[in-house]
Amino acid sequence: MKRPGFAVLLLGLAAAIPAVCAQSGESSGSGKQGSLKGWEWANFVVLAGGLGYLAGKNGGPFFAARSGKIRQDMMEAAALRKDAEARAAEIERRLANLASDIAALRDEARNETQAETERIALQTAAESAKIQAHAEQEIASAAKAARTDLRRYAAQLAVELAERQIRARMTPDTQDELVRGFVRDLDHSKARTT
Repeated sequence: MKRPGFAVLLLGLAAAIPAVCAQSGESSGSGKQGSLKGWEWANFVVLAGGLGYLAGKNGGPFFAARSGKIRQDMMEAAALRKDAEARAAEIERRLANLASDIAALRDEARNETQAETERIALQTAAESAKIQAHAEQEIASAAKAARTDLRRYAAQLAVELAERQIRARMTPDTQDELVRGFVRDLDHSKARTT
């Protein structure tokens, strides 16, 4: 549809060129120079028409593609801007919550420290109880050993004291009497067994 219209326009221009050339030739006074002037105009019109045709044929798709590319770039830029705004909002939200997050971390650390302190106190109390029980056992054992040693020593002293007292009372007559009593006891025990 555009091509027939363009062809008609070119034919009309081609028909108008000789008329324009004739008029320019009469006004200039010189025929040769006027006809050249007309052909220059004709050449200009053909060149302008050809350029217009090429611009119309190739310019429309080029500018349409360029316009589409610009639209696509604008949509991508809008999407990137929206993404950047979302990221900035997320960063601002995190920054706004930073103080509360730090406070929560401090509270958590304080609670963990308190729990650890309580655990250590309980462990220390348990260890102290174990040590005290062990010490009490050792003290009881040492007291028992000391009592045993004291009894042994007391028995040894009693034996020594008894020995001294017996030696002090022992005379040769008493010794003879004891020996005779012992022998009599032996004779009586033999007689019973037989």
